[in-house]
Amino acid sequence: MNRLGAAASPYLLQHKDNPVHWWEWSEEAFAEAKSSGRPVLLSVGYAACHWCHVMAHESFEDLATAALMNARFVNIKVDREERPDIDQVYMNALHSLGEQGGWPLTMFLTADRQPFWGGTYFPPTARYGRPSFSQVLQQIAAVHAKEPERVARNAAAIKAALEQSEAAASPEARYKPDLDQIASEIAQSFDPQHGGLRGAPKFPNPGLIELLWRHGSRTGNATTLLPATRTLERMARGGIHDHLGGGFARYSVDERWLVPHFEKMLYDNAQLLGLYALEAKRSGNPLAHSAAQGIVTWLERDMLLQEGAFASSLDADSEGVEGKFYVWTASELASHLTPADAELFARHYDVTAHGNWEGVTILNRLDTPDPDPAFEQQLANIRRDLLALRARRVPPARDDKILADWNGLMIAALVRASGLLAEPAWLALARRAYHFVAESMKHGDGLAHSYRAGRLITPGFALDHAAMIEAALALHDATSERHFLDHALRWSAHLWRYYRHVDTSLLGMTQRDSAVLPVVPRPTHDDAVPNANGVHAGNLLRLAAKSGAPTDRAQAERFLAAALAAAERAPVAHGSVLNAYHLARHGIEIILAGPERERLRAAALALPYTTTMIVDCPDPSALPSDHPAASMARLAGSGAAFICFAGRCLPPVTDPNQLQDAVSAGR
Repeated sequence: MNRLGAAASPYLLQHKDNPVHWWEWSEEAFAEAKSSGRPVLLSVGYAACHWCHVMAHESFEDLATAALMNARFVNIKVDREERPDIDQVYMNALHSLGEQGGWPLTMFLTADRQPFWGGTYFPPTARYGRPSFSQVLQQIAAVHAKEPERVARNAAAIKAALEQSEAAASPEARYKPDLDQIASEIAQSFDPQHGGLRGAPKFPNPGLIELLWRHGSRTGNATTLLPATRTLERMARGGIHDHLGGGFARYSVDERWLVPHFEKMLYDNAQLLGLYALEAKRSGNPLAHSAAQGIVTWLERDMLLQEGAFASSLDADSEGVEGKFYVWTASELASHLTPADAELFARHYDVTAHGNWEGVTILNRLDTPDPDPAFEQQLANIRRDLLALRARRVPPARDDKILADWNGLMIAALVRASGLLAEPAWLALARRAYHFVAESMKHGDGLAHSYRAGRLITPGFALDHAAMIEAALALHDATSERHFLDHALRWSAHLWRYYRHVDTSLLGMTQRDSAVLPVVPRPTHDDAVPNANGVHAGNLLRLAAKSGAPTDRAQAERFLAAALAAAERAPVAHGSVLNAYHLARHGIEIILAGPERERLRAAALALPYTTTMIVDCPDPSALPSDHPAASMARLAGSGAAFICFAGRCLPPVTDPNQLQDAVSAGR
């Protein structure tokens, strides 16, 4: 029988009517494998995954294939977004076999969860240089039944590789990266024409863009700043950007950012919102400002749930066709627009009779002229009308589970973008989402990972807590409300108690006592989302600034040192750690003191969050006596901001309009 009907995950529910006898990941499933002597077929995917849908239609809905799977395997279906730990371990197992990886992930396990072979997508008939899925099933089942010693050897070799991949760097190691050199090397790896890392497919890689942006904006070095700003601009002009509805797709299949893989993920847009807000504030570029506004417009229209938090993703497909919801034809536009409007829109959005992708048009502005203000208003009206027309189409499916980590990233981005771009409504949107996650996804002193339809997936992962701590600190900066800081402190203590490993002093992905997987996953590198260790390294620096306590500063420094030691083998894969190191080396503290300090807060929030740490100081006497601002803050009068860095503080700033200039002059 298929047991997915009671699942909470929209991805699992997509498979509830398959003829495959699917199980959720459970002790009962592995007990069935052990008692029946069958191997486990583990299939891992996610709701917005195009190739997951393809394999489902070709194989999991096919009666003959399902019969083979049911007879020879115990079949387990996993949503990688619900269980990123399972995905992490078994994807690493696939990598140990020399495979590149991707989704759907198809792994074969023993009854005690040990992987012994695997792959990704398998076609129903042999093609693409791959055997058919049925051939794979028959061969794996035969080997498992007739050659148990071969299965055992494979499993042992993969387990050894997994253990080696989780081998810890010594926390005593000391690595102080040369940020100038690393930024220069990353800049050279970026495409000088299109931005982004060279080649295709092209992913946003927001951690690397941020690293370049941090370095270039701080030093004024165009060699590192230009690759970051060029990437942001080309993405905003490209087809990866939804020019009607706002937001960005997961990645581009080509090197020009023209043809997206059309799914939209909450985490991509969270990270890009912060970057576009930073660049809009720095340069005044209306394209960056519009991209940031478009992300929030999309977020409110398509991703905001009744609970107040945000859904996870939108599918790439609608009506079984990838991108169908988003593309246009010239004839379709001509039938709905006046000839003059159709000509104007076609000229600015690359619309041609033959299209720019498989006979249809992906709207983009990569090689089209920028309109003058009068035409821009006319184009805005056309975009509004076309968006309303598009809304009549069958929309892509939405995965409406609420993930604490992805919501935390978006909440922090909304708060920071709100301060940078003076958008108070974005702060209100962030507060509402935060309230739901903090209150309705509580799990003891920590957080759950996922919520849907009243069901929680517990316990949460390290990134759930790290991302929500970052969100809480951003909200405390913006509001000075104490409960946000209290949450951050409680979740930080929870991380320290349950997720920190003594041998590395770093956070594992899961709680230390997790024993359901072949190894406890302890990655330190960034993936599509930043790693918990990099995020929390920045959190600890900000918490230490807020308390001013030497013990907190020492803890932040030790944790960052341990994270840097782990990053030494592959610095470029650890953008979040390097960005935390940049904050430690080049960050400034802005102490807001005095009863009327709130009038200075907006000016402080308008500064780049990449280098500012805001300290709310209602009682100057509460600052530690050895704090460089301790004596000066007592003279704050009705309200003043003190800019502190490198153990010294500048004279007080009482005029909000002078804060930016004072920061620049002080450096």
